[in-house]
Amino acid sequence: MLDLLLMLVVFAGAFVIGYVLISRVPQMLHTPLMSMTNAISAVTVLGAILLFAAAGTLVERALAVVAVAAATFNLTGGFVITDRMLGLFRKKEPTESGG
Repeated sequence: MLDLLLMLVVFAGAFVIGYVLISRVPQMLHTPLMSMTNAISAVTVLGAILLFAAAGTLVERALAVVAVAAATFNLTGGFVITDRMLGLFRKKEPTESGG
């Protein structure tokens, strides 16, 4: 039970620190920051899968499933948002006018 409490405290602390840091990032740096967090999310997915493989009790397994789902959702959403943001900088192809 003490391990679960420690994990929740670490999660809460990481959430607060992450929110404070991300909220202070200038708008111009959001795309590179999103790309970096995608890489971190990929590592988080691997860690969550390892946690699921090693989990013992029903509560631990449930938390591991939530961790895998949340990290996968974050990873996928990050790549979609990054692609859309980078699409704003792509040159548009000229269209042929049918005359």
